[in-house]
Amino acid sequence: MNDCLFFGFNQNPILFKNEPEEITKPIQFKFENENENENEKQIKQISSSYFSTIFLFKNGKAIEYLNDSYQNPEKIQIEENIQKVTVGFSNEAILTIEGNVFAKGYNMNPNNPNKFINISSLIEDTNDRIIEDIVSGSDSIYLLTSNQNAYGIGLNEYGQFGVKKPKETKKPILMMKNVSKIFSGNTSSSVFLLNSNQELFGCGDNRYGKLGLGESIIEEEIKKLTKIQNIPKGKIIDIQFSNYHSIMLIENEDENPNPKRKLYSCGYSQFNGIDKNTYKFTEIKSSLFENDDNILDFSCGYDNTLILTSNSKLIGFGRNNYGELGTGDMKIQSIPIQIELPKLRFNENIFNYHLSCGSFNSFLYYSPSSFSNLEEDLIKLFERKEFCDISFKTKNGEIIEAHKLILKYRLNQNQNEIEKLQEIISKKSIKESNQIFEMIYSNNSKINPKLYSEIKEIINLNEKIEETIKRIYLNENEKDFIIERKEKQYKFPKLILIMRSELYRGMFLSVTEDKSNKVTDYSELSNESFQILEYWIYSNQIKDEIQITNEIINEIKTGIDYFQLNQTNPNLFDLLINKFNNQNHNNKEEKKEKKEKKEKKEKCLIF
Repeated sequence: MNDCLFFGFNQNPILFKNEPEEITKPIQFKFENENENENEKQIKQISSSYFSTIFLFKNGKAIEYLNDSYQNPEKIQIEENIQKVTVGFSNEAILTIEGNVFAKGYNMNPNNPNKFINISSLIEDTNDRIIEDIVSGSDSIYLLTSNQNAYGIGLNEYGQFGVKKPKETKKPILMMKNVSKIFSGNTSSSVFLLNSNQELFGCGDNRYGKLGLGESIIEEEIKKLTKIQNIPKGKIIDIQFSNYHSIMLIENEDENPNPKRKLYSCGYSQFNGIDKNTYKFTEIKSSLFENDDNILDFSCGYDNTLILTSNSKLIGFGRNNYGELGTGDMKIQSIPIQIELPKLRFNENIFNYHLSCGSFNSFLYYSPSSFSNLEEDLIKLFERKEFCDISFKTKNGEIIEAHKLILKYRLNQNQNEIEKLQEIISKKSIKESNQIFEMIYSNNSKINPKLYSEIKEIINLNEKIEETIKRIYLNENEKDFIIERKEKQYKFPKLILIMRSELYRGMFLSVTEDKSNKVTDYSELSNESFQILEYWIYSNQIKDEIQITNEIINEIKTGIDYFQLNQTNPNLFDLLINKFNNQNHNNKEEKKEKKEKKEKKEKCLIF
């Protein structure tokens, strides 16, 4: 089940009953299942604005909580096969798995603003109607098609579609071609478009210089897409706008093996985290960002920013009129400040936490992974792009890297299948290509059922990841690394060790001249305990014939820490305890049965 924290303006009393209008400290909120399977109500996304909040669940359904001054609080069930939702100040949009976009709001449908209409079907080019991504501005919606073309619909009062006229449009306007990503904000009339060459273009509201065009360009409205110069070095991960400032997240890929992420800001001094007006993107520096801390997620609201770090810290700055920073008061914070959090279940993977800032409120929500830890580890291996040894080119020339060993076994050990995969990827966008690899690595066809129908002939999602890894385990030819211990050798595929053990991941990532394929293990584990670890690394299981003792349990506990094994679900220690308890129970039953037989036999002898 989800953990969800809320703070700020409580404009949705259906969600937070009997709470004050301003909630200045994070409070816990548990979404009610309402007679549905708990696993089907895992939150995938929350999108919130001044008037409404939409919860999107992993089963593709959504619920909207609506409240404004013109009607009573209302709850609306949205029955669509949805992959993303966006909410602006005066509009809402949903993107279906099939690539259709339905939107509502006065700017979309003035005759019936509460009715969703298909706005993707209004694109004049019929070959450009499959939508890959949607982004909300304050009063506009941006569409990114599968052909990598960007469109805008709604209000264009600041020239946020890159044209001076019209001021408003009920049909999508083509803004730019060859676009890889769109950035905006649910309270903003500004937009950035990133092309496949990592060039950034912006237009729209430029008050206080939040487009980052420099001091020489101080116009409040930029009605033509303009290239942004002097962007910080690195890969742009995300950009978000508030009303008076913008925040950019950059990853410096030169800092391998662990690239550092940094935040840059421009715009109005009181809200930008730097405490002075900036007209180009300037790094936000704070002692709160420690050397071993990395930025996982951030979100901008009306004029505030929240940041989540790898050390589980929540950091915020900016406007705080309704307690939307969660600091316990309603004071503006012009520089970053750490926010005290109630105790959360941080024992799960931190990457499952997400931030969502609305107009005047904020959500921090957590959705535990539905994957086993082998699937989770495999997905992380792909996402981190470490030790990749095969590459694929998308239709726009972007490169996606993967692992030959994993593809070899997920694609039925057939080189022809890899060639077929290369051909499929060459016709797909970067987003579609990533989704294909996510399905291959995670064994989850629901990521994009439409794409799965195109690749199901070359992969077998009926085979669990555990079975795939076990097949690798049984093939001695794949084992290219030796662990020597106590006069015995254990062979592993290096990639599996990297995937499952942070100790060996760090060892192989470290810069060293020693290219040996052998290491000596000096842990105090017995060979019996080490073999339990070995089998679990490949299978998430313990062999049935293994007898668990207190000594083995204590050794395995030490081994989990020593090898820094990734522990999610099922947890190895929990499996050991359960097996130990079951064996003890069975032993007691056997002893009891023997005792009863013996007593019965002795009783017969007496008579």
